Amino acid sequence: MAENAGGSTGPRPLQQSLLRGTMMKCPACGVGSLFTRYLKVADHCSHCGEPLHHHRADDAPAYFTIVIVGHVIVSLVLTVEMAYRPPLWLHAVIWLPLTILLALAVLAPIKGCLVSLQWALLMHGFDPDYKEEIGDRLAPPPA
Repeated sequence: MAENAGGSTGPRPLQQSLLRGTMMKCPACGVGSLFTRYLKVADHCSHCGEPLHHHRADDAPAYFTIVIVGHVIVSLVLTVEMAYRPPLWLHAVIWLPLTILLALAVLAPIKGCLVSLQWALLMHGFDPDYKEEIGDRLAPPPA
């Protein structure tokens, strides 16, 4: 992979970048951190300088988190209910905190995976030949 004005060019390996993103590392080098805070994607990789600010993850990480955590928790709730029939208060004490902790644990890796997917597929501004439009097309015209 070659460098072009701080960004990589050439083929981008999909599987490798997805794995790096899931580990919350830069999809280009796998060394620098993808996030500056819990879910704040870094503007550039601290190690290789790859621009990362082009991502458009939006609500997709939350949707995938809901689907994954929902399937895991509902399966466990049904299994425990059928096997032991605990009272409802015990269900609440067990499953509410577990749901919250599991959602918080998988949200950042899912977002990292989605950002690295966009990087690998040259989506949005990750394409070195992409020219960003100046201004917001949805903003009202100047008076």
